[in-house]
Amino acid sequence: LEFWQGGGKADVRLTPGRFVKTDFTALANRLKDADVFVFAGGISPQLEGEEMPVEVPGFKGGDRTSILLPAVQTELMKALNATGKPVVFVLMTGSAIAIPWEDQHIPAILNAWYGGQSAGTAVADVLFGDYNPAGRLPVTFYKSDSDLPDFLNYDMAGRTYRYFKGQALYPFGYGLSYTTFRYDKLTVPSKVKAGKPLTVRARVTNTGKTDGEEVAQLYVSYPGAPGKAPLRALKGFQRISLKAGESRLLSFTLTPEMLSLVNEEGKTYQPQSKLTMHIGGGQPEQGRTGSSNVLTKAVDVLK
Repeated sequence: LEFWQGGGKADVRLTPGRFVKTDFTALANRLKDADVFVFAGGISPQLEGEEMPVEVPGFKGGDRTSILLPAVQTELMKALNATGKPVVFVLMTGSAIAIPWEDQHIPAILNAWYGGQSAGTAVADVLFGDYNPAGRLPVTFYKSDSDLPDFLNYDMAGRTYRYFKGQALYPFGYGLSYTTFRYDKLTVPSKVKAGKPLTVRARVTNTGKTDGEEVAQLYVSYPGAPGKAPLRALKGFQRISLKAGESRLLSFTLTPEMLSLVNEEGKTYQPQSKLTMHIGGGQPEQGRTGSSNVLTKAVDVLK
């Protein structure tokens, strides 16, 4: 038992004794009769934060130096997976984590972020199918540290869904459901005059056997635009609840401001060439669209 006081602050620390490294294989063998493993892992606010006295692999003073899941957790999941029993990974984090091995080997991954006092109930409701999840990622989950520029480089090139040219592990806007959705009947004018609004319409249908919520996402790309134009930009989304087999017509109206970009001088302008509209349950051209498809159509911008 250690007591320390400095100024107006006092700390009491209780240390349980010597630490013994867990034998993961022995642990898995002891639990091999279980029907399924639910592994709750990730990181916590005790590791990531601002100006914290944290010096462990992957972290420096609360700042992250690696986006990989701590290796000790991957090693334990490898041991659990080797038993042949299903493994569910409940990931808790406040930021993006790279989990390439888990993505390829763990059949069920639930991102729970940092939950509040009802987090356990919420996780159980999803795992037992009492609630159909409909969350969508508000950040990009990359595959590895090599996908990103240096951590001390704050240039936006190669960062976020707007400027990252690679294939993300889980793209911004990604999320799964216990049902599936199909988009069709995309209606977009083939031409629009600069300075005029543009309306995009499409139909979405719950094609599965389970009621659920879908998050329809509308992205705009600017092929051929000068300067540092984003690869794509989210311009609207709608969360809708659809019963199994139900369809809904969606409509998005984009103002001239929403169709514009900002140049390096900080001035707004509307590219007068082509725009590409994408509507669906995720980003276009990312290989992962969640539980639905993505429709695309080009639009000519006239002076």
